Amino acid sequence: MSIEDNLLDENLVETNIDHFDYPLTFEFKIGTISNDFIVKDKNGITLAYVRQKMFKFKDAIQVFSNEQKSKVAYTINADRIIDFNASYSFTNEHDEVLGKVGRKGMKSLLKASYEVFSNDNAKEFHIQEENPWAKVFDSLLGEIPVLGMLTGYLFNPKYIVKNSNDVPVIRLTKEPSFFGRKFRLDKLEDISKKESERIILSLMMMSLLERRRG
Repeated sequence: MSIEDNLLDENLVETNIDHFDYPLTFEFKIGTISNDFIVKDKNGITLAYVRQKMFKFKDAIQVFSNEQKSKVAYTINADRIIDFNASYSFTNEHDEVLGKVGRKGMKSLLKASYEVFSNDNAKEFHIQEENPWAKVFDSLLGEIPVLGMLTGYLFNPKYIVKNSNDVPVIRLTKEPSFFGRKFRLDKLEDISKKESERIILSLMMMSLLERRRG
């Protein structure tokens, strides 16, 4: 087999969120029954189409490699029936476990707090809401007629991802918008491909859970 063939085989086993350029965007779809959103890189290339299966007792997420939803690249599944303390495991298209994410106990009641674990159950990262009051004011203002339309511009939560040394490595920020929800994911420090993969999958799941909270 030639060198070119070897490179082609290696590319075939890679999935979209294995290789891309930061920053990324999470853009939620409008007018769909399911909680869908699209992930794109800085060049506008679609990396994933994320769909939450509806009417499930346990959360089940499919991450497709394209908007046509022709191939499932990852799945995210809860370890129990709907529960505040559930953890969510990631598997790839070959059913290999990549890691998991879970809320950090009672700390998540006031502001989002999650922990990311590797495939061998070692804690790698901590995700925390940087400005929790933004979500509170966003929810309150959203109940007021007319003024509720402004919440997408006035209050925008931010989430920071820190490693085991408490160093910020990634930030997820909700961008101002009148319609829909759009988040920007910026890399702050160098991280490995596998770490990046776990963090992105964790933030996908967290985005769905936090959207449910308001």
